[in-house]
Amino acid sequence: MRRLASVPAQGTDPDRRWQAGQAQTGTPERRLWHVTLSAAGPAAPLGDVRRALERLAHDHPFLLTGRYAEDHAEIRYWEEARDLRDAAALALRLWGEHRRTAQLPPWEIVGLEVICRDTFRQRLAEGYGLPPATPVGVHPF
Repeated sequence: MRRLASVPAQGTDPDRRWQAGQAQTGTPERRLWHVTLSAAGPAAPLGDVRRALERLAHDHPFLLTGRYAEDHAEIRYWEEARDLRDAAALALRLWGEHRRTAQLPPWEIVGLEVICRDTFRQRLAEGYGLPPATPVGVHPF
């Protein structure tokens, strides 16, 4: 199981830390990426989908929000990775790797957005791309 860091405090700039780490060691430090992963497929009972997402959230507390319907779901979370490519690769494996343990529906990934922390903050400041109005946890669409 991979360990995920909490979101850094307001006064820290992950891009600056990444550049400093790369300059000192030649290797970039790990950064935080906001991930939105969408999966869809044949309809499944709503209760089963909800319980599966709750198991995923329980087993992997990095999950911020899970929204679901009978035939699709969306999860949002923070991922710690060296770069965008690594964060996206981890995200694309998430559903399949946890399908059995969380009893997730046999759906395919139909959408993926991975953005850096600064872009996430900029969107919030501009009122664009706000997280869903529901609180943290698993909720129906």
